[in-house]
Amino acid sequence: MSPTIYKSPYPDVSIPKSSVFTFLFGTRTPQSIGGFPASKKAFIDAASGAYITRAQFLDLTLSFAYGLRTHPNTKPFAKRGNTVLIYSPNLLAWPVVLLGSVAAGLRCTPANNAYTSQELLHQYTDSGAKLVITTEDGIKTIREMFAKLGISKEEGNRRIIVIGRGLQWAGGPSAKPSADAAGLLTMEALLNGGKLKEEEKFDGPLIHETAFICYSSGTTGKPKGVETTHHNIVSELSMFGPNFTPLEKEDVMLAILPFYHIYGLSQLVHFPFINGLTVAIQTRFEPDAFCANIERYKVTHSLIVPPVLVALARHPAADKYKMTTLRYLCSGAAPLGKDLVSQVNNRLRKYGVRCDIVQGYGLTETSPTTHLLPHTEAERMMGSIGYLMPNLEARLVVDDDGKVDAEEGGAGELWIRGPSVMKGYLNNPTATANAITPDKWFRTGDVGQVDKEGFWYIVDRRKELIKYKGFQVPPAELESILLGHPDIADCAVIGIDDPEQATELPRAYVVAAHLEKLTTAKDKAIFEQSVVKWMQSKVARHKYLRGGVRVIDIIPKSAAGKILRRELRDRAKQEKAGGQQLRTKL
Repeated sequence: MSPTIYKSPYPDVSIPKSSVFTFLFGTRTPQSIGGFPASKKAFIDAASGAYITRAQFLDLTLSFAYGLRTHPNTKPFAKRGNTVLIYSPNLLAWPVVLLGSVAAGLRCTPANNAYTSQELLHQYTDSGAKLVITTEDGIKTIREMFAKLGISKEEGNRRIIVIGRGLQWAGGPSAKPSADAAGLLTMEALLNGGKLKEEEKFDGPLIHETAFICYSSGTTGKPKGVETTHHNIVSELSMFGPNFTPLEKEDVMLAILPFYHIYGLSQLVHFPFINGLTVAIQTRFEPDAFCANIERYKVTHSLIVPPVLVALARHPAADKYKMTTLRYLCSGAAPLGKDLVSQVNNRLRKYGVRCDIVQGYGLTETSPTTHLLPHTEAERMMGSIGYLMPNLEARLVVDDDGKVDAEEGGAGELWIRGPSVMKGYLNNPTATANAITPDKWFRTGDVGQVDKEGFWYIVDRRKELIKYKGFQVPPAELESILLGHPDIADCAVIGIDDPEQATELPRAYVVAAHLEKLTTAKDKAIFEQSVVKWMQSKVARHKYLRGGVRVIDIIPKSAAGKILRRELRDRAKQEKAGGQQLRTKL
């Protein structure tokens, strides 16, 4: 029996066969860059107001590329096909170093700027990176990582490029370098050496070379490097059209999601530029700054995660600022409930804000967006992830082998096929083979269904990932760390729902190695809180055990040794019903 294959209601689009850089900048004249005025602001530093135009962005990227290829420190590590790691929060310099590296022919692997040196070490070594671009605040962590790898301080210093605190290179304020940055090569220095005449080309068959290596937690083991090709990104950007997102020539997008994640990298760095939008860059989400920047920069669009909507529904900042320019909010990374959308709409409309709030769906492995709710259906189809994007195909599979499809209207594991699906997992052919079938279907691990109108829904997931405020937290990684605790014999980590914050919180269930010492409820509580604090020294903030730690006698497992997480989720629900506290003190 042939499989049931779903397609988008929109026709396929033509996808150029060129590199990401060539596609973004298109035709280039003194008056126009990529079809939009060269003088138009491309990126703004929201805090200071400093900005770069489209013409300046092109010049800066080609200058940075030239510096990488010619400076004595970087030249040995900046040959075509080499990898550079970017370890930085959102900054005005971020798009410059990213696309400058691409123009030089390098692969870029962006890393979570909250990573500890141990977490960063895996990505640095697995990706094959040699050069690291970081901020002054990141230098200490990078040096710690190099020390763990046995790389001398002198050698490590040659591999570091520092993004300074000052913005004088963009006409903004200057800042005195920190002591840690003394003697290190700076981004500004690389911008002053010259300029490539043109970028490295990846045309024709070369479009399938890797451009970005973002790390996905997957479902088991350490994070895996997702090889995203030039063609993957160009395909992703080409699929979007006016049917999905309302765009006007003076639109401004506020960027709060991290650029190191494929969602931010693709949709906040690339998408706005190819469509002529200006992007105001906010280093991290903070409700007051978010609302203030909407007013200051007359923001029309922003990409968000559900906790941002929690703030718009409840935080006093939403009452303080004029946000009437806001027209479009697109949520991703975690399911978005109807009730929360209604709360936000009701509050904003009191102040004259008419805003379409939609959600989409995607994964790092799909570059990322595969589904998006059209803005015209924002209210009628709240809760849906929308239509399948053009050029993509989908299946809903109910067995492990892909031989049985869900019946009409039924649920099944969502499989995706199309030009935005990754090349594979770097250095991991086994994981790639498990994720992509011989006939090129990518198994998402999420359970979906589609209605008669072609609107899609994610109803469950086969994956075990915990989604905390847009971050993906792999339980297996936390479990491997917890098992290193001298007083823990066994453990399991699950996500527990926190409706108030519209997110999941990681919670650990542990078997104490010395249970005989925990004779009272007070003893257990003290031990549980000590484990919470111990973990804070081991992982990035988004991986903290905000759902707490619970001591139990035994971890439920199958005969094959697999943790039965559903039993633990049921236990967590019973604990909540019994009045136990949901969150823990950090």
